[in-house]
Amino acid sequence: MQQFVAQLAEAFFLALGVVLGGSVSGYLGMALVEPHPSRSLAQIAARLKIWGMVTALGGTFATFQTLEAGILGGEVRPMIRQLLYLLASFSGAHLGYLLLRGVGGE
Repeated sequence: MQQFVAQLAEAFFLALGVVLGGSVSGYLGMALVEPHPSRSLAQIAARLKIWGMVTALGGTFATFQTLEAGILGGEVRPMIRQLLYLLASFSGAHLGYLLLRGVGGE
């Protein structure tokens, strides 16, 4: 059980880190090229949310294969675990978006 909770925390913080780090570095890169960047931090973060989730889940289709096996094969436990991983990674990515939205004044 401890390992499962640790994996949930890892998915959450990995997605959060991808959104925060990617958005800030992307914004700084734009600021070097343009005096007034055309996109805000929140806009960049919104575009990176899905990539934060994909990165946190390992970037493979194993999650979707497990969900399919759960739905079609009746294996409920693995399906619930994968749904919790999806929820944790989405929560981390969305929290990063909300934090940057608050910092950016939107």
